[in-house]
Amino acid sequence: MRVASFASCPKNLGLSAVVPDAQWVAKVLQAGADTVQLRAKQDDRDQLKKEIVAAVNAAQVHSQKTSHTVRLFINDHWQMAIDAGAYGVHLGQEDLESADLAAIRDAGLRLGVSTHGVAQMQQAHLIRPSYMAIGAIFPTTTKVMTSAPQGLEKLKELAYLMSDYPLVAIGGINVDNARAVLACGVGSIAVVHALTDAPDVEVAIAQLKSCFETQAVLLHH
Repeated sequence: MRVASFASCPKNLGLSAVVPDAQWVAKVLQAGADTVQLRAKQDDRDQLKKEIVAAVNAAQVHSQKTSHTVRLFINDHWQMAIDAGAYGVHLGQEDLESADLAAIRDAGLRLGVSTHGVAQMQQAHLIRPSYMAIGAIFPTTTKVMTSAPQGLEKLKELAYLMSDYPLVAIGGINVDNARAVLACGVGSIAVVHALTDAPDVEVAIAQLKSCFETQAVLLHH
C-alpha cells in the first residue's frame, strides 16, 4: 500500500535560516530569508508554546505585508506547531519515532526530515516527507556530530539519489562554500551561525542569496 505523502512545498526552498526565537524569525524574514526554521530551546513548556505562537504570528504578519506564503518550520515540537498553525514541522531522526506523523499529515503541515546518509534517506522516503535535509555537509559546532561530515562528493551522490524531493543541505555552510554546495544539486541551504553570528544580518542574507543567483546563471549556460 502506498503511503500518503505530506503536503508539498516548493522544490527550491532557497535560503533557510535556522534561528532560536520569534524575534529572530521576524528579523530574518524582514532581511529576506526564503524559509525559516525555529529551533527553540526553552525547557519550560509554557515559554516554549509562547515562543512558537509568537513565531507563527511573526510569519503571518510578514505574509500579510508581502502577500507571500511564509515557510516557517518548527523544529521537533510538532503538537505545538499544529496548535499554532505553523507552515510545517522539521523532525530529527530521534523525533521521527515518537511523533504522531498521521496527526501532522492530517493537519496539513509540511514535514521536513533530517538525514545523515543513504540509509536514513531511504527510511525517510518510506514516509514521503515534504522535504529532506542532508547533513552535516561540513564540520559544525551547532550540534554534537554523531557521524562524519558528508562532504561535497557525497552530497552530490545523495542529491542525485533523492532528486525527486526538495533537498536542504545543512552543516557548516557559509558564504564561502555556499556556491559549491548548491552546485551539488540541492535547492536549499540551511544556515545557523552564518546568520546568528553575523555582524549585519541583512548583509549576510544578501550575500548568501547571491550564491543562488550565481548558480541559476550557471545552470542556464
